[in-house]
Amino acid sequence: MPESWVAALPAAVGTGPILPSTTARGVERPPARQRGARYGLWWPCAAAAAAGGLLYLSFPPRPLWWLAPLGFAVLGVVLAGRRARAGLGYGLLAGLGLFVPLLSWTGAYVGPLPWLVLAVLQAGFVAAAGAGIAAVSRLPGWPLWAAGVWVAGEAARSRVPFGGFPWGRVAFGQPDGVFAPLAALGGAALIGFAVALAGFGLATLVLPLAARPRRPARRTLRAAVWLLVAVVAGLAASPLVDAARPGDRLFTVAVVQGNVPRLGLDFNAQRAAVLGNHVRRTEQLAADVAAGRVARPELVIWPENSADIDPLRNPDAGAAIDRAVAAIGVPVLIGAVESPPVGGLRNTAIRWEPGVGPTGTYVKRRIQPFGEYIPMRSVVRLFSDKVDRVQRDFTPGTEATVLQMGPAAVGIATCYEVVFDDTVTDTVRGGAQLLAVPANNATFGRTEMTYQQLAQSRIRAIEHGRTVLVAATSGVSAIITPDGTVQQQTGQFTPDALVAQVPLRSTITPATGLGGVVEAVLAAIGAVAVVVAAVLAVAARARIRRDRGGRGRGRWA
Repeated sequence: MPESWVAALPAAVGTGPILPSTTARGVERPPARQRGARYGLWWPCAAAAAAGGLLYLSFPPRPLWWLAPLGFAVLGVVLAGRRARAGLGYGLLAGLGLFVPLLSWTGAYVGPLPWLVLAVLQAGFVAAAGAGIAAVSRLPGWPLWAAGVWVAGEAARSRVPFGGFPWGRVAFGQPDGVFAPLAALGGAALIGFAVALAGFGLATLVLPLAARPRRPARRTLRAAVWLLVAVVAGLAASPLVDAARPGDRLFTVAVVQGNVPRLGLDFNAQRAAVLGNHVRRTEQLAADVAAGRVARPELVIWPENSADIDPLRNPDAGAAIDRAVAAIGVPVLIGAVESPPVGGLRNTAIRWEPGVGPTGTYVKRRIQPFGEYIPMRSVVRLFSDKVDRVQRDFTPGTEATVLQMGPAAVGIATCYEVVFDDTVTDTVRGGAQLLAVPANNATFGRTEMTYQQLAQSRIRAIEHGRTVLVAATSGVSAIITPDGTVQQQTGQFTPDALVAQVPLRSTITPATGLGGVVEAVLAAIGAVAVVVAAVLAVAARARIRRDRGGRGRGRWA
């Protein structure tokens, strides 16, 4: 181990006096505890929470994507040079600053206590990432390793517990940003890596100022490299992203938003009214087509839960859908809840053809814990009695079914599913030429949730080079082109229909082909760096013990 590395580590492991953190090239930055002694404990706590707040503000409906790198820059300044256990605490504060406001929409569904429990749980993953970032911050080139640690943290919370909760991944705040084209190259993980790298690169511009380093121009140039690498990578990926190509087949589609009779949890109490709203709005669309006011679509997408009365078992519901489909005269994708006599409910998208009826189904594979099924019901009831509203759990589907609707192969990611990388990737690999995202956001009222989900769909459009059709019961419904542009969108809580020509594509982006490989590699970079940092810290402790044993108190006493 280089002598200079050993000299840099005692402050990190909490032994001896606080000396400047050094590298082979001289003073890099003052150690974190020296900065703490100078300014007190309040500033890193406030800065860590502010870093999380900046990350939150970078998410839609605000178009402030550039705040995310600034958030990472602040977080990097707070964590650089600190011990892992300090990084754990400051990471927790940053996580709370992000998730408490970001997930406030869940309070409209389950109340404040479950919302805060969920926010704290998600913040715990940021705390773990904070510990890892602090640990690797003394390694040469630490912004690179720290960005990998961040990706590893997002990967972990995307998988555990209960199948994970990827909501709030940094990439989903970036559909309008310079880093968005990276989705086509390496998916959401690569965007998150680039944003974190840019932010930590900014942090390295700030840290040397406090240390008054030798050759400041060289240090500034070296620090700026990380920021430039991230930004240039985003610009370089831009040719992978476009709204239309010469070989695209254009296809006319329609999205129907029927609206709901009331906001909140009780809207499902009027399931017949919800179905009736979608039938009427489809019949109105058919009248507009007949009058020449809009082009005739070749398929129509209805939202999730647009037919909560099982149309396969309820003749009246089936007849109403038959009437609407016959009026428009093209296949319609119906969002329905199937209630078979035995087993759980099924959240299903049904292909309904004029004059024929239901001819194919897709069953939602990623069902929402505490929404569509209740794990640990008796324990959860202690926090909220609203769990009893879910009296019969849903059963997940098992196949990434692609439904042929006219000339289009339609892949489906129902509502919550769009946030999961593998679910959407499997669907596109299965032959989907465009993606439908039937959603039901009425439960969450006029919160930011629907705009956060819209941003997720925009990133998926870029990632896979596919048109994405978002159909929501109460809005926001949208038609998104393959470059992530929202071509049309509805308002909230109003009946509406969108009609547009969109491209059909069968080509595969690098992100689709690679799948989860990019995330695995980036997370492994972070994990290996943490192990290396831990080994160096152990070696430093061993050296300190040897020095103390051989020379009394020694230089680190």
